[in-house]
Amino acid sequence: MLEYLRISNLALIEDMELEFGRGMNVLTGETGAGKSFILKALGFLLGDRLKSDMVRAGADRAHVEALFRLEEPLNTQGLDWGEELACPDGELILRRDLLASGRSRLTVNGSLKPQGHARFLREQLISYTSQHGQQKLLQPGFQDALMEQTMNRPDLLQERDGLVHRLMELSAKRRAIEERRARLLEMRDLLEMQQTEIDKVDPKPGEEEELEEIRQKARRLEEATREYDAALEMLYGSRGGGGLLEGFGDLLRLVEHMAELDPNLASGAEALSSLEQELQQLAASLRYPPRPDDLPEDIEQVEARLYEISKLKRKLRRTLPEILNLKNEIEEKISFLDVCELDIRNLKRQEAELAEALGKVVERIRPIRHASCAAFARALEGELKGLGFNENVRVIPDFRPKRIWEGVEDETVRILWAPNPGQPAQPLDHIASGGELSRFLLALAGVVHPARNATFIFDEVDSGVGGVTLNHLAERLDLLADRRQMLLITHWPQIAVRAGRHFQISKVVREGKTYTLCAPLQGADLHRELVRMGGGGDQGESLARALERGRQEDGSATQKFAKTS
Repeated sequence: MLEYLRISNLALIEDMELEFGRGMNVLTGETGAGKSFILKALGFLLGDRLKSDMVRAGADRAHVEALFRLEEPLNTQGLDWGEELACPDGELILRRDLLASGRSRLTVNGSLKPQGHARFLREQLISYTSQHGQQKLLQPGFQDALMEQTMNRPDLLQERDGLVHRLMELSAKRRAIEERRARLLEMRDLLEMQQTEIDKVDPKPGEEEELEEIRQKARRLEEATREYDAALEMLYGSRGGGGLLEGFGDLLRLVEHMAELDPNLASGAEALSSLEQELQQLAASLRYPPRPDDLPEDIEQVEARLYEISKLKRKLRRTLPEILNLKNEIEEKISFLDVCELDIRNLKRQEAELAEALGKVVERIRPIRHASCAAFARALEGELKGLGFNENVRVIPDFRPKRIWEGVEDETVRILWAPNPGQPAQPLDHIASGGELSRFLLALAGVVHPARNATFIFDEVDSGVGGVTLNHLAERLDLLADRRQMLLITHWPQIAVRAGRHFQISKVVREGKTYTLCAPLQGADLHRELVRMGGGGDQGESLARALERGRQEDGSATQKFAKTS
């Protein structure tokens, strides 16, 4: 039950507080005063979107908060609350802020929560019926879901929907395999040609880099050999004469001879002799350039292998790593073509088994659906009769086949009705007026039972209704309010007089600014509002007094009955 609602800085509302009670809570006021906007604020609190321009001018944010008194624990199954939702003393406090930037924040019992939590709680906290609900009622999909809800067998419906979901997954997987197979079959010749070319060369990971490194070593050896040969030629001279060693030997012999006459040259002769020996050792070392141990004897094989790889790269227009990846892809694709037929057959077999199971579940659902829809139709007829329809009003569930899978036919249910004798049953959208839809929606509220915590919200459900029918509608609302809390927007005093709590919504202008106000009414203020709703003047006064007197008599009769019982 909704006990308290506060709205701050939202559109024309600066700060508004409403304390609701059990039974019927009525909102009245002139057209355009902002009655429906209060319900819109409640909708925002429970997940609806509002634009940032709804924040009152001059404020940095708007907020809506509410206190709900729970009669039973909330169902949080399927939603990750992070921790168990604790509601001490059965109180649930929701607050949602709308920032001027357009963003919003939701807190549940003081803890910040994702926006989806409010939408999750919505169906457990309110049951909303409005002119929008009338349009929803005309939709075949809504009617079908409504009639399935009457079965009260969510286990069977979940089993059916789960089987359909698994069938869709299997079918999608099979179609993906079949589509891939078709594409690869078109490419098979190309794949096999590419595989042949790659297998012919049979490249290895990192092979090209290793061969290039060997090539570079061979080139460095070749360059070193030329340098060694040049050094030897400088030492020995071309064709074995005229080299540095020969000239150095002649110099040594000359200096040795000169040292015999000049002892001062003896040390120079010894140095030249030592240097000659070092040159001889150098010459011996230069005869055999060092060769890397990992350098193959036949470097031509390396060049030939590099040429094969280069030719393969040009033919396939890929680098060697890309060719190796292509090789793996080709092997995987050809392997897939070889085994996919078996996969497809297995998936088809699984689909057939699930489709058979689905057919059996549908057959179990069918008689339950027919029986529950028939009972629902009878209950709905009883509600409609209490709302002023003819005693012979008929509601007929119209079952139509609906294929939910290949070879499996379920049913879809549409609501047909005949409000008048002799009239053939037709869909609601063919014959129902606005007033009839309003009453039909109220009849549904009396038959379909939402969560125990849910508050009924009626936004002008009396639209298009008048006369004696209005009295019937008011009586049904009164009976419904005995069982469930109700928030009701109405323009009719015949309904408003039955409220346990009555709030007047008005619009005023102060210092050039417009405000929407809310005032709880009692006593003389309540009487004046009923007079206004009744048309004002003597006519309104007379109607208001008559309604108040009738309400008092009904209350006295109820008390008397309670005492005698």
